Amino acid sequence: MTSASVLNREPCLISDCIVVGGGVIGLLTAYELAQEGLQVTVVERGRRSAGAASWASGGVLAPLYPWRICPALLPLLKWSHTRYRQLALELTACSGVDPEWVQSGLLILEPALWPELATTESPFTSDAQLLDQRGLKSREPGVDAGENGALWFPQVAQIRSPRLLRALDLSLAHKGVKQLSAQVQGILSDKEKAAGVVTRDGRIYAPIVVVAAGAWSASVLGSLGKGFELHPVRGQMLLVAAKPGLVRHVLVKRDHYLIPRRDGYVLLGSTLENMGFSNGITPEARETLTTAAWRMYPRIRDYPIVAQWSGLRPGSPEGVPWIGAHPRLTGLYVSTGHYRNGISLAPASARLLADLIFRRPPIVEPLAYAPARASQDNGQRAHAGSSTRPYLSTASHYN
Repeated sequence: MTSASVLNREPCLISDCIVVGGGVIGLLTAYELAQEGLQVTVVERGRRSAGAASWASGGVLAPLYPWRICPALLPLLKWSHTRYRQLALELTACSGVDPEWVQSGLLILEPALWPELATTESPFTSDAQLLDQRGLKSREPGVDAGENGALWFPQVAQIRSPRLLRALDLSLAHKGVKQLSAQVQGILSDKEKAAGVVTRDGRIYAPIVVVAAGAWSASVLGSLGKGFELHPVRGQMLLVAAKPGLVRHVLVKRDHYLIPRRDGYVLLGSTLENMGFSNGITPEARETLTTAAWRMYPRIRDYPIVAQWSGLRPGSPEGVPWIGAHPRLTGLYVSTGHYRNGISLAPASARLLADLIFRRPPIVEPLAYAPARASQDNGQRAHAGSSTRPYLSTASHYN
């Protein structure tokens, strides 16, 4: 796909702003812009559950290993951490749908990692504790009896991703935001300014366009996407129909996890697979996830697996998202490349982009996320002859 110049403007939908992408980044960005009075149209390519990272996410609002966080992400993570509870209350009041923000805490069943915390910074480590076996069993009686202890992070919260998206949908409708199902084929431009988007169903005109289409963002940008090396990483998850209170906290061991919901359902996750845009589910992933879960929490095998799904995470080469103005086209903005951190970084990412669009003081220093670095980084990697391996070797530390 390539950008298109504006010719023969046929009658079509006109807005103040178009947001391409109906995941949590796109919807929260639309929410922030609508709060400021803009007429916003969200364009989502199709059924949200089909491959989307947000819908498929486990919704843990922290890295799985809270001290293993890229320093560039810390400002976004801290701001989002302080914002999420109030945001959940706002969305519940506006939509009638509770996204189930719960401060469930996190137990990492790898006590030998405790020394790592001493040399790192994170909003979740200040009150972390090293639990012995007795302390672990008092908090989570059903864990494997052979576990010798755990790292306890009481500040870690979670949110139920599908309910968050539903609450955002209804809240946006309440604010007059239009949501369309269409595949964007290119960006309209007029004298080096953004003018809207081209879809299979026609054109939509707006002087502000935000591309927040996750792993599909580069294809939406077309020729304007040079340097935005987004790499889809598939993650598969399982859902177990357990009973309320069986699992009390988020449990992590060796990159696998259990996430308990209020109604007793428990998520088992997740895989990291370089499969391009293939979004299928596999029996191999089911076996891997169940084996890991049963080792952590043996009683979970007594309950049925009722669903398996996958999503495509938008990986960037350094694990740092692009948030800000496109370097070549005025009025075009980008917010993508959040990899496994889309849910946890979404409030800050949306507010930061709104700050930049309205030219007001930003909540955090935006330079580290500037889309202008895409072409610069691309040239440096090409000169160095680097491969695509950094997508996983760098980003695997993050949630």
